[in-house]
Amino acid sequence: MTAKKLDGPSHGPQAGGKPCHLVILLHGYGADGNDLIGLAPVLAPLMPDVVFHSPNAPYPCEGNPMGFQWFGISRLDPAVAAAGVRSAAPFVDRFLDETMAQYGLDESKTVLIGFSQGTMMALHVGLRRAKPLAGIVGFSGMLAGPETLEAEIRSKPPVLLVHGDSDEMLPAVLTQRAAQTLNENGVQVGVHIAPGVGHGIDQTGLSHCARFVLEAFKLQVPKP
Repeated sequence: MTAKKLDGPSHGPQAGGKPCHLVILLHGYGADGNDLIGLAPVLAPLMPDVVFHSPNAPYPCEGNPMGFQWFGISRLDPAVAAAGVRSAAPFVDRFLDETMAQYGLDESKTVLIGFSQGTMMALHVGLRRAKPLAGIVGFSGMLAGPETLEAEIRSKPPVLLVHGDSDEMLPAVLTQRAAQTLNENGVQVGVHIAPGVGHGIDQTGLSHCARFVLEAFKLQVPKP
């Protein structure tokens, strides 16, 4: 069975013309592509040759009929999360392949950014592709199925994990656990725990993300 084709908003490149780099944004449970594409106008001036795509997840959300989900949730049941990312992974892989092909780009020119459930998807997919992505950023998420990573990891792109220490949906300890598992599997991981931030992205977290993406793409980091 071929995975359903994902679609959603895009932004850039700010400089016009053909993009030289690609950022794919994977939204959280109950949101849609319009939610995370809001990061693009903030990041685009720093990286004018980057095109941003933010696909809607494949399924209507059970908990929010206006939004979408990558998979159904069940009180953070680890088995449900592990099965969920696995079943939704082909959608993301196909979107990655087709969007890279559309612009004539490859993994070395592509970064995956996820939020919450989108972080679970980004980590699952990005670490199992044959060629390493330029990088993966995960906001407010967790590593689903950590026990299977050692047997299934195929590439080791650099990873940045950002989490609010006041997150009431997914506690920040989940990011710290994810970082430990990634480190144990030879993945270079940066972690930023944002003080006083809940289940969301603050300006400091976004600044860490911007610097990571610029470095992943080997683009110039602006002087502060």
